[in-house]
Amino acid sequence: MLHDPTAHAENVSVRKACKALQSTDLQGTTLYASLEPCLMCFCSANWAGVKRIVYGYRKEIGMVKKHYYEGRSDIQDINSQNNHQIELVFMPDVESEMRALIVEWEKQFT
Repeated sequence: MLHDPTAHAENVSVRKACKALQSTDLQGTTLYASLEPCLMCFCSANWAGVKRIVYGYRKEIGMVKKHYYEGRSDIQDINSQNNHQIELVFMPDVESEMRALIVEWEKQFT
């Protein structure tokens, strides 16, 4: 465990990609996430220039045990106001699979 509150999977992926490319510019890339990204992760992806975020579990469905989102910030609304807009793609066909993965992942923290 990293004991780093910013070490969400999306942020870790952005960091690793930037390191591998030796750049902070991820223009044209796609970020895949099990959960709809929180505001912090969405902003990191936006600042890096990510073109598309594909995710399989919507926050409005309701969380499992842990609260992954604080406040009522909606990335769809924020995205619509940004100069650089990210294409947000929800994949409903994998939602039940993503929920099962989240439940299994959370078991390590209980």
